[in-house]
Amino acid sequence: MQIGVIGLGRMGGNITRRLIQNGHEAVVYDHDANAIATLRQDGAMGAAGIDKLVKQLEPPRAVWLMLPAGKITEDTIDQLAELLAPGDIIIDGGNTFWKDDVRRAKKLKERAIHYVDVGTSGGIWGLERGYCMMIGGAKEVVAHLDPLFKALAPGLGNAPRTLGRDGRDPRAELGYIHAGPHGAGHFVKMVHNGIEYGLMQAFAEGFDILKNANSQALPEDARFEFDLADVAEVWRRGSVISSWLLDLTASALAPDPKLADFEGVVEDSGEGRWTIMAAIEEAVPADVLSAALYTRFRSRRDHTFAEKILSAMRKGFGAHVEPKNRKAKPS
Repeated sequence: MQIGVIGLGRMGGNITRRLIQNGHEAVVYDHDANAIATLRQDGAMGAAGIDKLVKQLEPPRAVWLMLPAGKITEDTIDQLAELLAPGDIIIDGGNTFWKDDVRRAKKLKERAIHYVDVGTSGGIWGLERGYCMMIGGAKEVVAHLDPLFKALAPGLGNAPRTLGRDGRDPRAELGYIHAGPHGAGHFVKMVHNGIEYGLMQAFAEGFDILKNANSQALPEDARFEFDLADVAEVWRRGSVISSWLLDLTASALAPDPKLADFEGVVEDSGEGRWTIMAAIEEAVPADVLSAALYTRFRSRRDHTFAEKILSAMRKGFGAHVEPKNRKAKPS
């Protein structure tokens, strides 16, 4: 299947490579000419501009955007709307706010252009591991794109199959779902990332407690000096809290138990805020997710070892690098 891809960063580039490796044809564009050149070496066809990309695609065209949420995505969709024809498809695989999906889909429908929102999880490891995808859009359009989603998804892999799933949509077992109409894909991904904040915070606080178990404020016979790298490693094996986030934590602690390369400034990319906004609109209590988000705000003023753990995990799954120009301020 042929696909256009706009945005060849950490995820966009690897999404393109995985599609090519699975026999699909990709036409790519990025404002960075070097990114285009690199993907050409991997088998993609490069385009000198968005208009050129559209001309290189056969109708009905499908164009996948992997751009930061906000103005750049909005402007690119507006530009594509002027270039595409009825029956063509725009796919937004970035971390877009779901209400923007609903608005865009209505606007594009006036031109008979289809819109699909794809919440995409997999970070910098997606090329190897595959991408977990939560998809919103019209049923027939999502079905048309299924070969692309199936190629990008992890597949059954080594995860044990869940009992009692007979008769259910088999795509979920492969790592992707049609979550519902426009906006549903990014809504599910938004909550996914909100939960991610909470899980990361739990690990971070736990390791901070372990690190401070040798505090001089404690009685001498109540102090412990734990090897955090070994604790992380043993928890990975047979523990009820084993997870990919713990794997990433262990990988960060093994060479650097003090995480000296991390300052502890923890950014948030928007989905945690949107999850709390949804909780407020639905009157659903979200104590843990709210606290995890607020901790990230506090980390930009003063930092604990817990924030270093959080920062290490973010770098592990998404190559998120701390801003080095920020300094801790008194709380």
